[in-house]
Amino acid sequence: MPQKPKLLDHTESARAWWGVELRNWRRARGLSSAALGVKVQLSGTMVERIEKNERTCTTELARRLDQALDAGGALIRLWERVQAEADSPRDADKSASPTPDPGSGTPAAGTLRRNTDDGSKPPVIRRRFLAGGLAAAAPAALSGPDIPAAGTTPLPKSIRPQDIDQIRAASTALAQWDNLYGGGGMVREAFIGHLRWANDLLTVPCPVHLHNTLFTAVGQLAITMGASAFDAYDHPTATRLLSFGTRCAEEAANWHLRAVGCNWQARQAIWTGTPDEGLTHAEQGLVRAERLTPREQAMLHNARARAHAKMGHHQEALTAIATSDEIFSYARPGEDGPWMTYYDHAQHHGDTGHAAFDLALTNPRTVRTAAQRLHTAVQHHTDSYLRSRALSGTKLATLLMTTGDPHHATATAHRALDEAGRLRSQRALDDLRALGRSTHPYRHHPDITELRHRITTLITP
Repeated sequence: MPQKPKLLDHTESARAWWGVELRNWRRARGLSSAALGVKVQLSGTMVERIEKNERTCTTELARRLDQALDAGGALIRLWERVQAEADSPRDADKSASPTPDPGSGTPAAGTLRRNTDDGSKPPVIRRRFLAGGLAAAAPAALSGPDIPAAGTTPLPKSIRPQDIDQIRAASTALAQWDNLYGGGGMVREAFIGHLRWANDLLTVPCPVHLHNTLFTAVGQLAITMGASAFDAYDHPTATRLLSFGTRCAEEAANWHLRAVGCNWQARQAIWTGTPDEGLTHAEQGLVRAERLTPREQAMLHNARARAHAKMGHHQEALTAIATSDEIFSYARPGEDGPWMTYYDHAQHHGDTGHAAFDLALTNPRTVRTAAQRLHTAVQHHTDSYLRSRALSGTKLATLLMTTGDPHHATATAHRALDEAGRLRSQRALDDLRALGRSTHPYRHHPDITELRHRITTLITP
């Protein structure tokens, strides 16, 4: 039976009220969310999430929705109330709704602004970022009585370069740990102190010459944490942190970090079953692509390939893979920021291999391409990227098992299981479940029986 529509609370905020009215107008016009989405070039899922106040809107989109529903300006006028609430000084320190408000004074996606003030950035401006980002993403458990209170270390009176260096160091350490062990367990918990510290630093006056550097550092930390939360399947936290980190990159006028944020937003959307939304994030990241390095462009074209593959767009996916390959061939050492350290030869082949894997399940002509790319990733990933190697190895084993090579698949699978067993990664567990399902036709073979037992042991809580 279809799920009962979620009850919406119009008293939560002006934006929640706007979502309720959007749903009311849509129903009054007899349109499904998918039908309305076609009129405004959105997916039906995105329309529903805007109605539920789970995704933000923009003034331009509000105008298009008003026109599509023939609302006579009612939705536009109500949207002005949403913007007024977002811009109100009394709301600056409040915890915000699930995603950042479009009226928060930050640039829209794809438009970067440089700070030209002569003095320090007022703390209230940065608190608007907090409302939709790090503070909103902190786990509820932080308020428990057994957790030490934040603020035991005095904040500086003004942001100093060494404060920013600490944030960068935290991002580097967390990324390394996450790549080795996955986003669950200790890795998932370790960021809380860094989260609080970065959160508090954004309330400290910042000299103008450090403004962009501060927002870049905090944005990098937020995106690193968001990617880790995604791996742990804490998707609400991941969504907020990735959105917040991307907005920090925009505030810092850092196109390179913004591309990374858009890439992780795309990957999460694709993984959670909304590849059309993922494609949108990837294409937003490619705005002004000439400002990005070859690795950054290739990374985003891989996200496009994976989105198209999930939607069954075979030719578009293959074209995106070919584009990514060509652009990646121009990459040179030393031209990328620290957030792109992971994206090497092995990662490129792993990402394109994952896209080709989805195509190979329905198109035998792409099996060899997928297998070769995944094999290259497994062979070239270093021990520092254990999770990436395990994910590519599991995919390769599943592909070989599905296409009728159980002997080779079993040997590949055992190595992947050796590595996956050291991780706390929900993504890795999901891939192991898919591998287990692929063994079903050979379940009576002794070697496969042993493999199935190992898989069951690993995925059982």
